[in-house]
Amino acid sequence: MRMTVVAGLVGLGVLMGGASAPPGFAALREVDPSIRQDMRYAGGHNFTGAVVDGYEEPECLLARPAAEALRRAQRVLLRQGYVLRVYDCYRPQRAVDRFVRWARVQDGPDDMARKAEFYPRVERGRLIAEGYIAERSGHSRGSTVDVTLEGLSGGEVDMGTAFDFFDPLSHTDDPRVAGAARAHRQLLKRVLGEQGFVNLPEEWWHFTHRPEAYPDTYFDFPVAVAEVRP
Repeated sequence: MRMTVVAGLVGLGVLMGGASAPPGFAALREVDPSIRQDMRYAGGHNFTGAVVDGYEEPECLLARPAAEALRRAQRVLLRQGYVLRVYDCYRPQRAVDRFVRWARVQDGPDDMARKAEFYPRVERGRLIAEGYIAERSGHSRGSTVDVTLEGLSGGEVDMGTAFDFFDPLSHTDDPRVAGAARAHRQLLKRVLGEQGFVNLPEEWWHFTHRPEAYPDTYFDFPVAVAEVRP
């Protein structure tokens, strides 16, 4: 397998365009087809308003240990009347780069509806400075997933905010989030934690499986099932 590395990023282990997926990746659908998928960056329902670079198919790809841990968590949740729904999994570095370019452009009149949904209380030009968008993402290492709960009959349960809501209300333990929404956040955190996932405190939906299969490598192969098949 050929791996190309951009000069200056060797220390980070960043594999860039043309690099192939390592053999340890899998398509979540082939590990557990019962986990629902709503891959937001493969369509237009995301804060950029368009398909994001590198998402060739609306599929969740993960390092196999993370995919198998999600399968175990799903089995626990099914017995409690819930199912998992993933929004994002492996994310190519080119997608992260696209987020950064997007964040450096000023909002126009056509962006107001997306601003109201995703970042109503912060200006787009402040999203990088305030830590909502970064030049590197753990998603690119293959063990991080954005995930929520749904009822068995369909439909998301109350989690207090929507996915990718850039606001302190999205902090997992924000004290303003109470009742059913707080209980659902804690249930998701507890069940995934039992399978080795660690929550990012600033985002209730963001979990990284530990130990990471590729802790020092940021991959850039496209999101497509063929990339992870032998």
